[in-house]
Amino acid sequence: MESIERDFRDKVCDQIHLRSEGAKRYRVLTPFRFTDGDHLSILLIVSDGRWLLTDEGHTYLHLTYELDEADFTRGTRQQIISNALTAFEVHEVDGQLVRPVDDGEFGNALYAFIQALLRITDVTFLSRERARSTFLQDLKGFITDIVPEDRLTVDWHDPVLDPEQQYVADYRINSLERPLMIYALPSDDRTRDATISLLRYDSWGLKVRSLGIFEDQEGINRKVLARFTDVADRQFSSLPANKSRIEAYLCGLIDA
Repeated sequence: MESIERDFRDKVCDQIHLRSEGAKRYRVLTPFRFTDGDHLSILLIVSDGRWLLTDEGHTYLHLTYELDEADFTRGTRQQIISNALTAFEVHEVDGQLVRPVDDGEFGNALYAFIQALLRITDVTFLSRERARSTFLQDLKGFITDIVPEDRLTVDWHDPVLDPEQQYVADYRINSLERPLMIYALPSDDRTRDATISLLRYDSWGLKVRSLGIFEDQEGINRKVLARFTDVADRQFSSLPANKSRIEAYLCGLIDA
């Protein structure tokens, strides 16, 4: 086992360790992690007289923390997984991912297995990006259905004070006593940007109202949310649960 561990370290990285968990069964401890910080689960075992690397179903189980099982067995996600398995010669057996060790090439087998597992976790990034895109598109459609086209500016910036477009509002409702700046807030970064923009407007002396609509307010960092709350006039925690309230708020301003 010392020679196998040494080969793992030579081919992958020097932070690889083996821990015995029984007869011809070893936990492969690595520094590689899923996006949420959990380590990859990898075991080196003997099955039918052959050395194998396996995750014993942990990778797919971990994906179900963020996705329904059906979501990664079809469409683009399924294609990402299939391509990763083929590229790195990994097989799926009853939900377990398995990589045989051929010709004593332990290090090469582990390198390929880790690459496959990391590539498969890319489907969670796809999930988040698609969800964000859907939120932004849904909000745009919702606002443009309510606000007349001649009263709405998309991606507004002050042409005089901000010619480089550094402090942009996602939407501006015009022809009000105080224009309404609307911000779509799917993430901490977008919430920080909105806070900075509103503070900048205040320093310029612009008289505006502000509205923030979150994709999921509960997912925003507490300090980031607190700073935005200090400067925003109105906010809604999500779009789907608040459509009627948002519509009433916007219509009340437009019709006033």
